[in-house]
Amino acid sequence: MTPPALLAISHGTASPEGQAAVAALVDAVAARLPDVTVRLGHVDVQQPDVAASLDALPDGAPVVIVPLLLSAGYHVRVDLKEQIAGRGDITIAPALGPDARLVDTLIERLAPLDLTDGDDLVLAVAGSSDDRANEDCRAIGRMLGERLRRDVGVGFLAAADPRLGEAVAAAQAAASGRVVVANYLLAPGYFHDLAVRLSGTSPVARPLLDDDAPAASLVDLVIDRYRSALSG
Repeated sequence: MTPPALLAISHGTASPEGQAAVAALVDAVAARLPDVTVRLGHVDVQQPDVAASLDALPDGAPVVIVPLLLSAGYHVRVDLKEQIAGRGDITIAPALGPDARLVDTLIERLAPLDLTDGDDLVLAVAGSSDDRANEDCRAIGRMLGERLRRDVGVGFLAAADPRLGEAVAAAQAAASGRVVVANYLLAPGYFHDLAVRLSGTSPVARPLLDDDAPAASLVDLVIDRYRSALSG
């Protein structure tokens, strides 16, 4: 019996670097699941969109959509459900976060910045009009703080407060050392560039995906979301 297809749905970005980074993650997932049809689509900015991605799969075949989104905001709770309405056997897996494997990658990305005990840490997140998604991001901040045994502030790039620039400025006013920005963004693009601008002189870690090979833990996470949706 042919297993359901895995349709990974990203937000989408105009950044060629971001597009390549997300595609590399999906390619790595496909390499781990040779018996599964694995495809990439997008909810915004890029093509193919969700409808076109589903149309490209065999008619009526079961599909598991894995959102390549770090929190469960509008796109997961509303947009995807609306876009699959009236279609056949389609299951939407949970968003990627919060999850301890994302914290693993955040810590790996911070390593080149040589974080010291005297440094303050702020987590840059995209932000959402759905505060449940923002709480998912705050949860990652708490998880990161527990792992590193330090307080971690959270700064939003849109839709929620405190905004990243305010969070960094507040940390700088109180810090005895540097203020370092951890980057809870999936890939390069508009929000990463904005995070760098708003952080001023503070060093900013690389996003979770970049021009290197995707972390094995991120590949595992996508596959686990797919398999959990099947078993659920």
